[in-house]
Amino acid sequence: MQKIKEPWFQKIEKMHPYQTLMYLGMFGSGLIFLFMTLAFLGSETGNMEGIGFKMPKSFILSTLIILISGYTASKMLLHFKEEKIKKLKDSMLITFFLGLCFTLLQFLGWKELTLMGVDFKGLPSGSFLYVLSGIHIFHLIGAMVFSILMVYKYHKTEKDEIQHLLVLTNPYEKMRIQLFTTYWHFMDLIWIVLFLIFVIRF
Repeated sequence: MQKIKEPWFQKIEKMHPYQTLMYLGMFGSGLIFLFMTLAFLGSETGNMEGIGFKMPKSFILSTLIILISGYTASKMLLHFKEEKIKKLKDSMLITFFLGLCFTLLQFLGWKELTLMGVDFKGLPSGSFLYVLSGIHIFHLIGAMVFSILMVYKYHKTEKDEIQHLLVLTNPYEKMRIQLFTTYWHFMDLIWIVLFLIFVIRF
C-alpha cells in the first residue's frame, strides 16, 4: 500500500513552537541577506581596483574558521545520541570559541578595509562589505550566547547523575541541539556565499 504524503501545512502544525520560530527567523534572515546582497551586486565597484583593494586576509582566515566550526557543531547531536555529555559540552565550547575567533577576525577585516581606504564615505559597494558582514556577526552572536548558556548547563549536569539522565532522555533537549546545529550551519552557509560573492565581485 502506497504511503500518502502528509501535506506541508500539517507538518508545520505538528512542529514545536520553537522550531516554527527558528525556521521563520531563518527565512526572514535569508530574505534580509538576499535583498542586501542584490543591492550590493547593483552597486558601483569600478573604482575599488583603483584604490588597490584586496580581499582582507582576516576575511579569508575567518572563512576557514567558520568551516571548522561547522564540523564541530555537527558533532553535537552525535555525542548526545552516544550519551556523552562531556564531549557534547566540549564540542559546544569549541564551537563557541571558533565563533568568537571568527567575530574577532571580522573586526580585523574591517580594520584592513579602513587601511585600504574602504569606508562608509566612499563607494556604496565598500559600505556593503561592512553592512553585510556586520549583519552576519549580529546573527552569529545570538547563537554564541545560546551556546555558552548550554555549556554552563551541561557543566552542572556532569556533576549530577539524575540531571545527567534527565537531559539524555529529554526529547526537548535533543530538539534544542538540532535547532542550534541547523542555525549554525545556516550562518556558515550565509557567510560562505557572501565571501564567494565578495571574491567574484571584486
